[in-house]
Formats: sequence, structure tokens, C-alpha cells
Amino acid sequence: MKKRLTGIIISDKMQNTAVVMVDRLVAHSKYHKRFKVSKKYKAHIEAGDFKTGDKVVIESCRPVSKDKKWKVIGPVVVNEPVKTEEATK
Repeated sequence: MKKRLTGIIISDKMQNTAVVMVDRLVAHSKYHKRFKVSKKYKAHIEAGDFKTGDKVVIESCRPVSKDKKWKVIGPVVVNEPVKTEEATK
């Protein structure tokens, strides 16, 4: 099973490569306060037009180069509310 992460593209200046920043919440071991930790991943872009600021899903893959071990799967799809006839009346 391949690992998938969700993050925001912070740089797309390289050819076929994007830098994706992934945030996660971590609890302090003693005080149990949660804080945000960020990590940057270089991901390979096979197809698609992604720009800085896009929210994307990345998946682990075989190493493409020294730093690239992830590939961009696609944009994050936000579920839109279903419109019913009662809501439109």
C-alpha cells in the first residue's frame, strides 16, 4: 500500500517537479499540547497544470531522482453540497 499525503504546492519553478508542503498536528509528549509541524516534499508531476497555492494529493513511488520519491496524483476534490428540489424552493 502506497502512502498518500495532502499538501499545498509552494514552488513549481522546476521542470516536472513541485515542492509540496504537508502540515500535520503533533501532540507534545509531556504537556499534550498540539502544535503544527510542516515538511516539504519534492514531487514529480507527470501530467496536469498545477500552480503555486494548489492543494494536491501526493503518493509515494519509486525514486525518480535523488530527492524525488513522491508523485502528484491530482488536486484535492472538495465535496459540494447536494442540491435538492426542496432547497431551491
